[in-house]
Amino acid sequence: MSAETTAPVAQAVPKPQRTPAARRGRRERTIGLVSVSTVVVTWWFAAHFQLVNTLLLPGPGEIVAGAVGLTLSGLLPSYIAVSMGRVLIGFCIAFAVALPLGTLIGMSSAVRAAVNPLVELVRPIPPIAMIPLAMLWLGIDEASKYSIIAYGAFFPIVLSTVAGYAAVDPIHIRAARTLGASRWQIFRYVILMSAFPNIIVGARLGMGMAFIVLVASELIAASSGLGFLIMDARSQFRTDWLFVGMITMGLLGFLLNHGLMAIQRRVLRWQIGSEQELRV
Repeated sequence: MSAETTAPVAQAVPKPQRTPAARRGRRERTIGLVSVSTVVVTWWFAAHFQLVNTLLLPGPGEIVAGAVGLTLSGLLPSYIAVSMGRVLIGFCIAFAVALPLGTLIGMSSAVRAAVNPLVELVRPIPPIAMIPLAMLWLGIDEASKYSIIAYGAFFPIVLSTVAGYAAVDPIHIRAARTLGASRWQIFRYVILMSAFPNIIVGARLGMGMAFIVLVASELIAASSGLGFLIMDARSQFRTDWLFVGMITMGLLGFLLNHGLMAIQRRVLRWQIGSEQELRV
């Protein structure tokens, strides 16, 4: 009896096809990369051929060299850690207060009538105007910086939360009641999910405002942080360090914004999928 070896028959596996939404996302990322690259190349060209005053606008290479020097010295990582700690703590304080307050305002007409005038009265006061008061009340330590950042991030979050609850379709609530959903189920699965996109938008706006207020607080009363780095670079006429601080803030804000967008995509997969189908 001869031994026969049978080779397994390889089955042809079809290659997965990219969906129109995936192709569109890839195209948008490519366009964004080309746009940023064009700006950087134009910037390098202008600095390299002395089309601009490099003392005021150093080239990308000088800024990278400055970032490397600050990183090797340990200053940049420590300043990033300090500033990120202040931003995240201030933002979390604002979110912890704004989300339940915005929920109460959006769900209760009595609370809205009582609180809304106070919010609208205080909201026009810029965070920078609150810095002297925060320093008088809380001193120049970290507590004053947390309070200023929380104040700046509070209003975008609370207003977006209120707008989200106001945009809930009453038909969805009535449909859930008809199906026998409890009040908690209606709030959890209908009202909160409908308002969640606005809440995330408010969180993104609040995070951006937190970075703006961070710079103001660190420029006035701080001995560390990215805002302090920018002010110190100005006093030493180190525009490369100044741009390092600015670009670092931009990158950190970019990453945090995309983190919030990732949370939105994960929680609201059903909504994003339907929107992508409509855009095809």
